[in-house]
Amino acid sequence: MPKETILVVDDEEDILELVRYNLVREGYKVICAASGEEALEKSVSAPSDVIVLDLMLPGIDGLDVTRRLKNDQNTREIPIIMLTAKGDEADIVTGLEMGADDYITKPFSPRILIARIRAAIRRQKKETHADISEIHIHDLVINPGMRSLMVKGMPVELTYSEFQILFFLARRPGWVFTRTQIVDAVHGNDYPVTDRSIDVQIVGLRKKLESCGKYIETVRGVGYRFREIK
Repeated sequence: MPKETILVVDDEEDILELVRYNLVREGYKVICAASGEEALEKSVSAPSDVIVLDLMLPGIDGLDVTRRLKNDQNTREIPIIMLTAKGDEADIVTGLEMGADDYITKPFSPRILIARIRAAIRRQKKETHADISEIHIHDLVINPGMRSLMVKGMPVELTYSEFQILFFLARRPGWVFTRTQIVDAVHGNDYPVTDRSIDVQIVGLRKKLESCGKYIETVRGVGYRFREIK
């Protein structure tokens, strides 16, 4: 029986109760919050294993809540599943850029939500035991544990998705990956965005890397690779 704690954040009482009921029935401990402010307070006072978060909240909205949690060393590793009526691809990509681990649109199936929560917990446990050694390659120093990047000795801020893409490619220099493989590796299978969204994120990543952006090479008709050291 699951023992994990799930923080559910939604300002609609019926949605909050629906999610709470189904999670409790599966054996999870559930903490509820009806606003962004309350979510931030409870994420500190009662640490959770997964956060299910609506975007359209009174006061501090879900995107801002995500940004604050991902920028806080104490909460940035908690998987966030966005559960929202905003289903346009632009909204989904924005959510990913802020650091969401998954994105489910309303109306939703409680069974699918529970499956996504289980998958998020499995990924989190896998990452906890994964090799998080610092990578030194070309002029880059990538620290996955701290989610930090140094380019030619200077710190560079990346979004969650940009960092994950860079780390994934840099771990296997010379290997060619399709866009779909990159999406699956960074966010998990069956993610609700098209693989072309990777192109947008690669453009932003190269721009932030400036002259070092050349190390991310496009393989025409296939995908991308990180230039190997010769």
